[in-house]
Amino acid sequence: MDFLHHIFGFNSESPLLFTQFYFWAFFALVYAVFAIIMEVGAQNAQAKGINTRLHLRNIFLMAVSWFFYYKTSGLFLLILIIVTISDWLIAKRIYACQSSPISHSPNGASNSPQSGRPIAAKMWLALSVVIDLGLLCYFKYAYFFTNVVNDLLGTEFAVFDIFAYIGNGFSESGRFMVDKIILPVGISFYLFQVMSYTIDVYRGLVKPVRNILDFGFYVSFFPGLVAGPIVRANEFIPQLYKPFCLSRRLFGLAVFWILNGLIKKIVLSDYLAVNLIDRVFENPLLFSGFENLFALFAYSLQVYADFSGYTDIAIGIAMLMGFYLPQNFDSPYKSRNPQEFWRRWHMSLSRWLKSYLYIPLGGNRSIMGKPVKNKIAAGNFNSFITMLLGGLWHGASWNFVIWGALNGVGMIVYKVWAKMNWNIKMLLMTLLMGSLWVAYALLSAPIWNLFFVWGIALWIGTFVRYIYWWIERIGHFAISGTPRAKIIGWISGGWAVVQTFVFITFTRLFFRSGSNLDPATANQEAWETAKNMVNQIGGAWNSSIIPDFLWEYRYVVILFVLGMVVHWLPNRVKRWYRIRFCQLPIWAIILITVVAIIGVYQFVTADLQAFIYFQF
Repeated sequence: MDFLHHIFGFNSESPLLFTQFYFWAFFALVYAVFAIIMEVGAQNAQAKGINTRLHLRNIFLMAVSWFFYYKTSGLFLLILIIVTISDWLIAKRIYACQSSPISHSPNGASNSPQSGRPIAAKMWLALSVVIDLGLLCYFKYAYFFTNVVNDLLGTEFAVFDIFAYIGNGFSESGRFMVDKIILPVGISFYLFQVMSYTIDVYRGLVKPVRNILDFGFYVSFFPGLVAGPIVRANEFIPQLYKPFCLSRRLFGLAVFWILNGLIKKIVLSDYLAVNLIDRVFENPLLFSGFENLFALFAYSLQVYADFSGYTDIAIGIAMLMGFYLPQNFDSPYKSRNPQEFWRRWHMSLSRWLKSYLYIPLGGNRSIMGKPVKNKIAAGNFNSFITMLLGGLWHGASWNFVIWGALNGVGMIVYKVWAKMNWNIKMLLMTLLMGSLWVAYALLSAPIWNLFFVWGIALWIGTFVRYIYWWIERIGHFAISGTPRAKIIGWISGGWAVVQTFVFITFTRLFFRSGSNLDPATANQEAWETAKNMVNQIGGAWNSSIIPDFLWEYRYVVILFVLGMVVHWLPNRVKRWYRIRFCQLPIWAIILITVVAIIGVYQFVTADLQAFIYFQF
């Protein structure tokens, strides 16, 4: 009985992870049954003249996905089932309202507004949004909003878990705690997914799925269920009805993505976290300024390796079953500016925010529903609001709001800066440098020390670019199109990449400080961690510690350097070794896989680390 409970029961201390042996045993069994269904279904289809394989496959994989989610989040599976049923029914009602003739009120006025959308369809869409966002806000932001109200009004409200109360039979004592709200795993991802489906049905971009089992499969497909990518209905649902196809090359590619993801997660992310990053962030005051700074940069690599590693594994697993999930990362630390970064990082979320938040806010046409002539101002305002809310989506603490706001400001500053004349750029940068020098000299605070050092680097980079611009303006010294110009372009691009990486890393301070915390105390703890790290990094450094640190943490340093080098490799190089792997004979792929797995699991820590984005 203990064995059966371990296999089929839910353990909150040990959720089902891609990095566990148990998961791969689970997937091997699932894939074996999957293969049998496809084979038997093919035989039945030939005998009866009908194709039952796809229906059997979809039903089986939906059941498997529900079991997978139960093993990661327990009875919160009921929330997934509820939103699956509600959005499937609501989308059908929206489509029915828009397909029927437009009704008219008794006074002869049309029941449809100028947009051509019937009011009934709008009401059904509003109901869907209220249900989905209501659940998200309740589970994810109850503590945050309660703390904000208590701070503003001086009240002492406390959270109350109504679902636990109902589960206890309308009693405050019982199996479930009513005074604590637990965040269901992956709720932000699957709620955004079902919202996109219902909104797209309302917009007429997709037709509603007729079979609720097919829709349930789309919502709950287990590879991307708990940490994305966020898959749009028009990208995935057509795949439900396509014949299964897995060529030898696709098999090799799927195996490559799985191994790539495991290496990123276990070798890079977990090793860096356990051996340095978690130690520093748990108590920054115990470590020097250099150690805090290195841990912050290492965290930038960790969070990328962790999240993109999950996505790589999810893409590989889905591909083995004949499904294709969208690309979610495109070497984001190669970005030359913050705007480009968000086109390369968590691409499915960036597309979602653009389609369902930025454009509805008005895009570059209007602000708060009011058309404006200045499209640049409208675009910047709506971009900032989108990034602010995108930050809040990541976590319910002020640190995430600050993180989102900093990214929004970074995008706006870049867009304004890119359109400036170089004379104005140099003047503004010199004025900024002077202001930072005054603040550094008079205020003598660690944060101003940081800004002053960063300001020096920015001024030097701007000055070099300014001189190059002047050389270009002098006709007989023009170097455009020459080999020298190409070299200068590489240097300029590399400098932009480094500056963008530094900026993104600085914002990560607020992102990491707000992670892995009890929601009841997240705001205070996150702010204290961020403040202490800034004080350490911006304070006086003891340079004699640096050689000792580099030797003591030499394996961490080596892994960080190797990780960044591989990340910055040209795409053509990465494509080359990916294709070469896919073209290997099956026996060679199996041999490399065995060797890689043995090597990877030498890095496994005593306690497997959950994926960072599971908490979102």
